[in-house]
Amino acid sequence: MITEPRVFLIGESKVNQEGLGALLDHLGAPHWTSDAVSDIELLTEVYGRACYKSFGTELNPNITRVRTTSKSYLKNILDKGDGSVLEHGVVNFFFADVSRVFTHELCRHRVGTAISQESLRFVRLTDINWYAPTCITENSEAMTIFAKTFEELSVLQKQLAELFELDDQDSFDYKKKITSAMRRVAPIGVATNVGWSCNIRSLRHIIEQRTAPWAEEELRLTFGKVAEIAVERWPNLFADYKVEIVDDLPFYTTVNKKV
Repeated sequence: MITEPRVFLIGESKVNQEGLGALLDHLGAPHWTSDAVSDIELLTEVYGRACYKSFGTELNPNITRVRTTSKSYLKNILDKGDGSVLEHGVVNFFFADVSRVFTHELCRHRVGTAISQESLRFVRLTDINWYAPTCITENSEAMTIFAKTFEELSVLQKQLAELFELDDQDSFDYKKKITSAMRRVAPIGVATNVGWSCNIRSLRHIIEQRTAPWAEEELRLTFGKVAEIAVERWPNLFADYKVEIVDDLPFYTTVNKKV
């Protein structure tokens, strides 16, 4: 069956208000508050201001003025390219019905990320779902070839399961061994699931790299969805983004390439 990648945001860094309050007391800024619109933006702001003790003008004699809003403060962070403070906020995504073409490319982004992928050593394939790139969907003959191939491979998985009588086995170790062998005849285009977490600095970089017109189509489609979530949920950390449509898919870029 043809599928389309789905993106789920399942977690993100949260502020420990008690701990933050204790820190501000210790730093001499007990009354400091922020109008940050999310915990991740608040964390970024706190770590950034702590570097210069810029919670107010009274803590650092070198400072005569401070930016009073979270939005203006984070804009300055982006403008200056102070990317290190963006690494403190971590977001947790889950990508469903993506191909192993997608996951093979995703794992190239290792800095500031964590990946937990569905294991086809343990999860037995039955029907093989798949994503069809536009160049295939627009060609009826190519679609016929794709559909026939994936259907035949699905049949093959079922035949192997029947041959080894996997449904009648009690030993999970036995089923695991056979399932692991069966995955070797699964195509790289098989739909799978993968959990993916990263910090905001890495997220910004990967969005730009993987929504670019020269990136693989399935990654462009998926990270276009990621970017849409990011811009809406953490608007001040992605305020410098602009988007244009290239080949019917969004391309996200920033003027500032430092962060």
